[in-house]
Amino acid sequence: MRILVDADACPVVDIAISLAKEYNKEIILYYDDAHQTTKDYATIKMVSQGPDAVDYALINDLKLGDIVISQDYGVAQMALARGAYPINQNGMIYNDNNISYLLEVRSIMAHERRSNKKTHLKGPKKRTKENDIAFYNTLKKLLEEAYD
Repeated sequence: MRILVDADACPVVDIAISLAKEYNKEIILYYDDAHQTTKDYATIKMVSQGPDAVDYALINDLKLGDIVISQDYGVAQMALARGAYPINQNGMIYNDNNISYLLEVRSIMAHERRSNKKTHLKGPKKRTKENDIAFYNTLKKLLEEAYD
């Protein structure tokens, strides 16, 4: 089991690295080449810029049983189909019971944004310490289950 992170704009990279190190798990961070970063303990994979380039690189590297951290529902769906454990930055585990609903809501919201209606759609809520705690607890639980 490895941890693969869709790291562009991911707010929990450092939490994921600390848990990967604690559980002695490989962690790979995927960025497009517009980002320049180094992180101790983690492997950095730089991907050429392009629509969904990072997403496809991550999915192509995925192995059965890997943990995937992404806020992208499409990445989560592909990870599920390949036998991975996708979670988002707030600790939600994507699964067969919630992914269809999440993709449908995303589609409806995209349609609303493209329409000519004067609809104001709120963006995501500001990140809180509780979000970090929920993510930490979920990732820790998945890593602990790997030892059972």
